[in-house]
Amino acid sequence: MVVLDGTIVNIALPAAQRDLGMRDADRTWVVTVYALAFGSLLLLGGRIADYWGRKRSFILGMIGFAAASALGGVAVTGEMLLLARGLQGVFAALLAPAALALLSVTFPSGPDRVKAFAVYGTIAGSGAAVGLLLGGVLTEYLSWHWCLLVNVPIAVVAVIAAIPLVRESRADGDRSYDVPGAVLVTVGLASIVYGFSRAENGWGEPDTIGFLALGVGIMVAFVWWESRARNPLLPLRVVADRTRGGAYLTSVMVGAALLGGLLYLTLHFQIVLGMSPLISGLASLPMAATIMLTAPQVARLLPRVGPRILMTVGPLVAAAGLLWFSRITVDGAYVVQVLPGQILLGIGLACVFVPMQNVALSGIEPRDAGVAGAALTGTQQIGGSIGTAVFTALFASAVTAATADGVQNPLQQQVDGYHVVFLAAAIGVACASIISWSMVRVPLERFREGASSEAVSMH
Repeated sequence: MVVLDGTIVNIALPAAQRDLGMRDADRTWVVTVYALAFGSLLLLGGRIADYWGRKRSFILGMIGFAAASALGGVAVTGEMLLLARGLQGVFAALLAPAALALLSVTFPSGPDRVKAFAVYGTIAGSGAAVGLLLGGVLTEYLSWHWCLLVNVPIAVVAVIAAIPLVRESRADGDRSYDVPGAVLVTVGLASIVYGFSRAENGWGEPDTIGFLALGVGIMVAFVWWESRARNPLLPLRVVADRTRGGAYLTSVMVGAALLGGLLYLTLHFQIVLGMSPLISGLASLPMAATIMLTAPQVARLLPRVGPRILMTVGPLVAAAGLLWFSRITVDGAYVVQVLPGQILLGIGLACVFVPMQNVALSGIEPRDAGVAGAALTGTQQIGGSIGTAVFTALFASAVTAATADGVQNPLQQQVDGYHVVFLAAAIGVACASIISWSMVRVPLERFREGASSEAVSMH
């Protein structure tokens, strides 16, 4: 539900924009504000889950997420919708790490852990595309409001099931919260994302440079504070490990391409190709289907080749899919210009997500399970929010350049912008391949039958 909501509103955006009278500049913030609130508060949510109780946090997060969804579902102004999306992100920041930590402590090692995280990786990888499909169905047959209201019955069922079936677990030790750290990371990331969003007015503008510099400075202060805090929000031991650090950096790059890139592919479907919301959602299905079909094969391959090869090859395949999108034309056929790229992207993402879930939590002490899961999910969401802001700026610059070059057809102007977005996304994902090859080191015994917990040690 949390992953799905990152994209379910994408297809509903044109309808919601018309209904609520939102400007084009505000449209992408419906996506960005959710990812920003989600990603920036995940570390705090992970710590709350560890200390307050993972089951309790899961249930509270689910209830709050449903309430925020209901608020967005009845929104009558753009500001109300943005508020609801922000609140969704806040409660998702509590819900997601609690769920991942419960999974981690339930399956601490061995082949069952590999299978469990393969399922989780499949959901994480395909949830974004499934959100596009569901958003299309709901927008076409009901209204865009139901893209948010649909979460309410799902949450009710999940809470009813969790109360008797999920066992409570929590970390031992100091349970104080690092409030200064939470403030620093939230303000720092928000400043960076806002700075990138202002770049559509010019990369050299004072507010663009100012907010980016402010955000970087605050994030440096955050790292300094975490190294000195008695009970840090993000213990540096979690991210300082070379292999886990590689997984988190890969998550940032893949999140930027996945969340930001899919938004513009959806806009291409509706604005350029003239697809209805339903057809647009159906057109997004091949990528999700490819991920779901590929992920089990990747899980079986993982004990044989290890995560390093998969996390190196996967981004390159995904980048090839994005490069395919960068060649779309105004009158091009979906089957020729989009479908092959979706299949490549789905295969590549499956090769990344399945091992990445394991690698990012490998060797983690039980007391850090929540914050490690939060760091993984948070990096993907922050990557998505930064990616969306950067791609929006690149798109606006490309459209302006096309207009200045005498391109009269507004659809061609749009397509010129998409070319730049998909090319930038491909470059970003390709960088993830370099990161994985140079940083990820996990012994194969970690993923094989009968591996003991001692074999999980990182090298």
